[in-house]
Amino acid sequence: MDQFRAMRVFARVADEGSFAAAARGLDMAPAVVTRVVAELEEHLGARLMNRTTRKLALTDVGADYLDRVRRILSDVDEAEAMAGANTQEARGTVRLLVPPAVSVHQLAKHLPRFYRQYPHVQLEIDAFGPVEAASEAHDIAIVWTRAPLEGEFIARRLARTETIVCASPEYLDRHGRPEHPQELSDHVAMLPPIGDFQRGLTFHRGPWGDDEPGGEQVTVVPRRPVLVTSHVDTNYAAALAGVGITGLPSYVAEDALMEHALERVLCEWHLFSATLWATMPSRQHLPARTRAVLDFLLTIFGGEDRDPWLAAAGCETVRKI
Repeated sequence: MDQFRAMRVFARVADEGSFAAAARGLDMAPAVVTRVVAELEEHLGARLMNRTTRKLALTDVGADYLDRVRRILSDVDEAEAMAGANTQEARGTVRLLVPPAVSVHQLAKHLPRFYRQYPHVQLEIDAFGPVEAASEAHDIAIVWTRAPLEGEFIARRLARTETIVCASPEYLDRHGRPEHPQELSDHVAMLPPIGDFQRGLTFHRGPWGDDEPGGEQVTVVPRRPVLVTSHVDTNYAAALAGVGITGLPSYVAEDALMEHALERVLCEWHLFSATLWATMPSRQHLPARTRAVLDFLLTIFGGEDRDPWLAAAGCETVRKI
């Protein structure tokens, strides 16, 4: 039995939560994955996983073993990266965990450029939902957060993003362009299912950014929304179709703003801003392929404490005089 191979297979099964998903990720037959884990358990003389028809769960021994296995595999990867850091060509698979809207509206359109630059690197992108913390199961996780990051991991700032209020020009031509947040009560709204929505949305006048000096604040309770959804692309599509006014992250709205399919309103006001981070499990040396992806992300997003998407679309928040 190849024990290092068995460790990697076991760790992947634990991360994916199923033998079938691990087999797809490892490009192995499901029966082979099952056999490798069974041989590992026989070699160790301990049961690592409890299997049922619906789920897979680690035993206490399996959880402790997985923790040690991850450390061992990390050390092996680090040693290989250190040995070949200066000469190794970027090649192999890099696993990314990305918020769906970032993957669809930003990452995907830059992939042709990435593959021209790194033709031997394959990206494996998981985009299940919001990403709020680093992931041990991925080489890089792109985290969206309004709060300071906490935990033991490497983090590099990619950019800041503002949630802006926008609508289609056709909708605004019909219903008018609000010049003050209070006027939103007269408009058709599309909102996320925020638990405390009844208390309203607070707008801040002046520069975007949580670290800017406080300015005028206005809390608005929009009329009953016609659409309530946590799916940002549904709000985006509805805004494009002229349904009403909505709030969108700048990285989602960028292309539509540049093409004049959407128009930003209330440019003197901001709701809030958040930061996109590239986070990685703690290790001193990164494989060349992971370093290539990180460098590329920093290049396309800028790596600065500013919103590159509003700047590109020419509609940054107006500074108060």
